Amino acid sequence: MRFDTPPTDPQQLTDWMQEVSAGSLVERMEIEFVEATMERVVGRMPVRGNTQPYGLLHGGASVVLAETLGSMCAALHAGPERIVVGLDINATHHKAVHDGYVVGVATAVTAGRSVSTIEIVVSTEQGERVCTSRLTCLVREKVPGKS
Repeated sequence: MRFDTPPTDPQQLTDWMQEVSAGSLVERMEIEFVEATMERVVGRMPVRGNTQPYGLLHGGASVVLAETLGSMCAALHAGPERIVVGLDINATHHKAVHDGYVVGVATAVTAGRSVSTIEIVVSTEQGERVCTSRLTCLVREKVPGKS
């Protein structure tokens, strides 16, 4: 993830996250960043367009939302001089969803200098848990001239 120095204002930070995600899978899945602070990163994604053949939210779509939010959370903790890359992600799917939006909330379990682990809870807009995910990211120094 390219992560130049982000703004510190929470609203500007969510706008910035949306901007740096332009043209990526984030845009294709219609993920919208709602809140971004050092405590948590929140985003939402429509069920429509992200379903499997039965019309249910695709489990992989939940994982894309989780990894997106978790990576942004890990990157905020790592700071602008480091980059993060995913090492491991797991997900447990709890509930089928047919329509509306799902909301993901990513919070750091540990945010170290070399590894960060983030928990992401994906729920319906009514607060019903859809998926629980855990993402582990490697944190490393930026290589000059590369992102």
